[in-house]
Amino acid sequence: MAHVIAVAGKGGVGKTTLCGLIIQYLCESGKSPVLAVDADANSNLNEVLGVKAGPTLGQVREEIERAGVDKDSPIPNGMTKADYLQMRLEDALTEEDDYDLMIMGRSQGQGCYCYVNGLLQAQIQKLQGNYPYILVDNEAGMEHISRGILPQMDTMIVVSDCSRRGVEAAGRIAALVHECHMKPKTMGLIINRAPNGELNQGIQDAIKEQGLTLLGIVPHDEAVYNFDCDGKAIVNLPKDSLVKKALTDIIEKLDL
Repeated sequence: MAHVIAVAGKGGVGKTTLCGLIIQYLCESGKSPVLAVDADANSNLNEVLGVKAGPTLGQVREEIERAGVDKDSPIPNGMTKADYLQMRLEDALTEEDDYDLMIMGRSQGQGCYCYVNGLLQAQIQKLQGNYPYILVDNEAGMEHISRGILPQMDTMIVVSDCSRRGVEAAGRIAALVHECHMKPKTMGLIINRAPNGELNQGIQDAIKEQGLTLLGIVPHDEAVYNFDCDGKAIVNLPKDSLVKKALTDIIEKLDL
């Protein structure tokens, strides 16, 4: 059974950036292959990793939906819808040397995400035996936790920026994990983008009020901002990057 690492936090705190760097750390530490799952409808983990992604599960869903009403159906003559779905789900797995990437994506226009969520859950359950590690970059909300989409959760990393709202959101996520009886072996908080790598007293107090275990602090690094503005893959940050060094120290303490 794969060791499942789930990463969550409110939108805009930099969790996808940290996910990409954690994947890179696992691969460089000989813990590959890793299944990287971008479970956010607004997906961009592939950009952090610097890879061109295949079709998302949302796009596959739309193709299947169109097949029943569109005269220009994407399904070849003689192929069943079930066989076509399986073929496209295989296409949706982007294979790299040390990791594979699967992206949830979104449905087009109005409509429920239930079908796409179901595809995501089924694919994770199907593939989990092929990887020693699965890392899931969760959506900004808490739907994937509350719906039980993940088969299990061994390590839960909640990410916040240096704001009380971010820490409070992290506390709600941690509470939901307990309510859903996920029972990860390790669960804690990473504070991202901390000025000078330090926390003021107000944020320290907020962490204690939420009953969160602080795993570590990742400092603000202008290099990350510049890489993002230039469209460069964050994983290509130099090894002496403040963010990489701080996150490496945190992960090593987790003993994954």
